[in-house]
Amino acid sequence: MYKSIIKPTLDFTLALIGLIILSPIFILITVCLTIVNKGKPFFLQKRPGKNEKIFRIIKFKTMSDKKDAQGNLLSDAERLTPIGTFVRKTSMDEIPQLINVLKGDMSMIGPRPLLIQYLPLYNDMQKRRHELRPGITGWAQVNGRNAISWQQKFEYDVWYINNVSLTLDFKICVMTIKKTIKREGISSDTSITMEAFEGNFIDK
Repeated sequence: MYKSIIKPTLDFTLALIGLIILSPIFILITVCLTIVNKGKPFFLQKRPGKNEKIFRIIKFKTMSDKKDAQGNLLSDAERLTPIGTFVRKTSMDEIPQLINVLKGDMSMIGPRPLLIQYLPLYNDMQKRRHELRPGITGWAQVNGRNAISWQQKFEYDVWYINNVSLTLDFKICVMTIKKTIKREGISSDTSITMEAFEGNFIDK
């Protein structure tokens, strides 16, 4: 009952309240990023959701579209703008995903939605992360986020799938607030963002 009725109802209610409370910050960041990113404040990308249904995730655009002489995008570190750095460190880049929650694409809490190109790389255990709607935050995020290996991340995701409850979701909410304040786990040890998942034989 919690997963099918209570959790979706809480998601919609909390997302609506969150957008209303955060609307001044939302508007301010949108204006600033519109200026910095030449009219493009949002980052839109297709991601797999529940049952691998594809949806378009909405985030604040923290990186520019700068390219090298050959027309290839520069590295994440080179494209991360000053305001983008601040927005990422404070996790405010996730605020637009409240719209995804209102639309029913995402949940407040659940496994993070990853890239579409990873789908063929998952084993049967890892595919279970799509049994629930993906979340803005989740068990893997409060236990290391980008600072842990892919193997650990998937294990946390599946553990959450097996143990989801109101009590656990409340615990994750509290831990998320603490992690956000401390700005822990935002980057991996070797990159501004998480390294790409390359399959089950590569542990990154």
